[in-house]
Amino acid sequence: NMKVPFWLNPDKHYVGVAWYQKEVDIPETWSGHPVELELERTHWQTTLFLDGMEMGKHESLSTPYRYTFQELKPGKHTLTLRVDNRVNIAVGVNAHSISDHTQSNWNGVVGAISLTVKPSLYIDDIQIYPNIADKTIKAVVSLDGIIGTVGSSLLLQVEKKDGTAIGKPYKITVTPEAGMKQEAILSMGDNALLWSEHSPNIYNLRVVVETEGNKEEQCRTFGLREFKANGTRFEVNGQPVFLRGTLECCIFPLTGYPAMDNAYWTKIYNQCQAHGLNHVRFHSWCPPQAAFEVADSMGVYLQVECAGWTTVGDGAYSDQWFRDESDRILKEYGNHPSFCMMAYGNEPGGANQGKYLSGLIDYWKSKDLRRVYTSAGGWPYVENADYWDPMEPRIQRWAEGMGSIINAQQPRTDFDFEDIIKKNMPTVSHEVGQWCVYPNFKEIEKYTGVLKAKNFEIFRETLKDHHMADLADDFLYASGRLQTLCYKAEIEGALRTPGFAGFQLLDLHDFPGQGSALVGVLDAFWDEKGYVTPKEYSTFCNKTVPLIRFPKMVWLNNETLNVPVELAHFGEKALQGANIIWKISNQSGEKLAQGSFVKDLPIANCIPAGNIEYALSGIEEPSQLTVSVEVKEANNSNRWNIWVYPAKQKAVEKLPYIASTLDDQVMNRLEKGENVLLLLAPGSILPEKGGDIRVG
Repeated sequence: NMKVPFWLNPDKHYVGVAWYQKEVDIPETWSGHPVELELERTHWQTTLFLDGMEMGKHESLSTPYRYTFQELKPGKHTLTLRVDNRVNIAVGVNAHSISDHTQSNWNGVVGAISLTVKPSLYIDDIQIYPNIADKTIKAVVSLDGIIGTVGSSLLLQVEKKDGTAIGKPYKITVTPEAGMKQEAILSMGDNALLWSEHSPNIYNLRVVVETEGNKEEQCRTFGLREFKANGTRFEVNGQPVFLRGTLECCIFPLTGYPAMDNAYWTKIYNQCQAHGLNHVRFHSWCPPQAAFEVADSMGVYLQVECAGWTTVGDGAYSDQWFRDESDRILKEYGNHPSFCMMAYGNEPGGANQGKYLSGLIDYWKSKDLRRVYTSAGGWPYVENADYWDPMEPRIQRWAEGMGSIINAQQPRTDFDFEDIIKKNMPTVSHEVGQWCVYPNFKEIEKYTGVLKAKNFEIFRETLKDHHMADLADDFLYASGRLQTLCYKAEIEGALRTPGFAGFQLLDLHDFPGQGSALVGVLDAFWDEKGYVTPKEYSTFCNKTVPLIRFPKMVWLNNETLNVPVELAHFGEKALQGANIIWKISNQSGEKLAQGSFVKDLPIANCIPAGNIEYALSGIEEPSQLTVSVEVKEANNSNRWNIWVYPAKQKAVEKLPYIASTLDDQVMNRLEKGENVLLLLAPGSILPEKGGDIRVG
């Protein structure tokens, strides 16, 4: 029952070798045929034995283990797996592919586990390379096994998602001379639809290989799409894209391993889209097939990583392992249109990291141009990368302390990050946000699986020890509203930046590691916490967002509010003659002023709409006003609070009594209803011994 304050705690913790065994009965009909064993996700290094004899090894963290027995004699056999979850390959102890901070360093096999009989000639791989210019695909089919004595045939058929055939089947005669790799160019027709976040159109390629009367059939989903860098911004199918992203750090508290089914990934992406996001970065891990399938169907742009957060480039075995892991990832998931971006992993160390990662990018580009590549999350910048992912474009830079925009300057919304971004490639900001909130103690009861929120229990006990347990909900709400304002400032700053490619938040949902980093407006289960709705969040994070550059948020009533309105618009198409309506209201909801602009909105940001001008002379009392701007055609309205004070202060009839100690005189005055300003002398409140538990 030991409680660790820094992350979720498992019921049991095991690191080492575990053995798994299964007896199988091979039917007579399988005699003479290859048999494939598939283990969808193992964790981690796996050795396979058949009847006590070693057959093969697997050391991928990201892709299925498939082993083909060239022949399994009919009858009973014993399959044995040795699984070792120790960090024998230096991918980094904090990498989310293995860390106890997130999914847990589990041991075993999850997802599909199957034995499948194969024909003598079978399909090893299918890769699909779309060409949106002429609406064709190049299909590359790799075969394995033995070509029949009288030859074999290969049939390729493009289909719509519902199975309707597109065009005629493409037939190839496979002979020993033709080889085991076949290529074909297939036309999709002039009416073929492209894939993007706006229209996630999916197609299937059905491939059938036949030899000596035996057939094998496999399908691959794909989309007609092109994702590339153009200047400082990405384009999908030639149209500018602004990435509004969050991290997914392999956080699955109930199971301790990633969801292998489509339903949970649908929940994750639904929440992302409800909050206005179109992008997910998988921090130092690669998700399973289900994550790609659902992202394909929903139009989510994914950044996938090769499971690393460590030192690279020093010649360790892990250098070769990351290259091999990238090969496995590209082969397994490369057809998915949602798979748009790839990196080695996160924040590398090592004196030779730049040279190593630059070489890795060259290697990837030589193999596969279906996506864009960068070195790593955070750093280093390398010239041959397709994009840069630095931590600088943010309102509170690392180690900035009290010198940041948000701490050192008066509240304002007229800043951007134009001076930080690269001018020769897209810049995507790295892990921006990290704004923490107080724990939601109602969340504790949701941890009914292998991981328990004992860290939350410590925080709750500490609050109770300080006689403030009744304030827990107030602390959550107050810190949550402040967190929401900080994320609003962060995201709007990105949307105001000319030529910016996008942001990756840490995070839309909580990160349970590294000191219980409760950085999300959603909890670790992707559920709301009660202080901000997706509807409110999407007012400032969306395809189309109205923005105002306020030089300050506090005004005097002898001033005139004069502020420029601009738009960020990254919808499916440009908007002609968009109606932009602004209004100013007081706290009781009374409308004080309104106006409108009509503006064409291209697919871009920093689109000027006009100025809001309003004399504040009619505001006689200290007031909070709300300024809102709506784009009717986009069905989105954004809002800001400003404060107006009289330029001439009224004389105070009676100043409060000022005291430095809470003595009898102070108490007497308070009992009479007088006002008291209590200014305690520095050092008069002693710090509690033992220090505080730090949250976040």
